[in-house]
Amino acid sequence: MFFTRTEYDRGVNTFSPEGRLFQVEYAIEAIKLGSTAIGLKTKKRITSPLLEPSSVEKIKEIDEHIGCAMSGLIADARTLVEHARVETQNHRFSYGEPMTVESTTQALCDLVLRFGEGDEESMSRPFGVSLLIAGSDENGPSLYYTDPSGTFWQCNAKAIGSGSEGADSSLQEQYNKDLTLQEAETIALSILKQVMEEKVTPNNVDIARVAPTYHLYTPSEVEAVINRPMSIRRKSSLKILPWLQRCFFSSLHCKCTSLFVC
Repeated sequence: MFFTRTEYDRGVNTFSPEGRLFQVEYAIEAIKLGSTAIGLKTKKRITSPLLEPSSVEKIKEIDEHIGCAMSGLIADARTLVEHARVETQNHRFSYGEPMTVESTTQALCDLVLRFGEGDEESMSRPFGVSLLIAGSDENGPSLYYTDPSGTFWQCNAKAIGSGSEGADSSLQEQYNKDLTLQEAETIALSILKQVMEEKVTPNNVDIARVAPTYHLYTPSEVEAVINRPMSIRRKSSLKILPWLQRCFFSSLHCKCTSLFVC
C-alpha cells in the first residue's frame, strides 16, 4: 500500500519516506505564533514575567513548587496543565512527598506522545503548544522546555514562540549562571522592553517566582521591579547548550512574555 504526499501530510502517526511526521512539524510551527516567555536560572529562585493584562492565563501553578508558562494553543496547554496537576497530587497522596520537576515534565511529555492512539478524537492530533516549566525540588531549582514532539530539555537558556531568535540572542549576551534574583528580573524586563511595542507597566506585566514555593507578584511588587535601575553584570563568555543539566529558559508568546528565574 502506498501513500500520497497528502496522506503523509494528514496522518498524525504515519512517517513519510524521509522519516518525517508532518503533523508534529506543523504543531511545532504553531508555537512560534504564541506569546513571549523568558526563563532564567539563578542560584536560588525562579521568576516569571508575562505581558498583557490577561497574561495570567499564560502562566499557571502546577503544584506549590512548580509553575509553567506556555506558547501556542492555550486550550491545549490547559489540558496539559490539568494533567500535570493530577499527576503531582496523585504522587503526593501516594508517596507523601512532592513530585520532582523532571518527573512532572516527563509525565506531561508522556501525554503529548499519545496523539494518534486509538480512536479518541481528543488525541487525534499533536498538542500545538510548548511549555516552559520551572520548579524547585530536592535537586534544587530547575527549568525545562517541552515541544509538541514530546521532547524535553533542561537547559541554561532557551526561547520559544514569536521572537524567540531575538530573545535567544539577548540572553546569550546578558545571561550569567551566577545571576541573582534581582539581576535576572532586570534582564527579563530589559528583553521584554525590546520585544514589546507598548511601555512595560504593572498593568501589562505579571511576575511569578518559585523560591521554593510558587508566588505571583502583587502589582506593587511588579512596579518595584520595573522601577529598579537597569544595571546588569556582563558575562565573559557563555555558550547556550539546550542539553545541559542546568538551564536558563526563555520563550516568546503572542503579546505575552513570561520569565522564570531560579
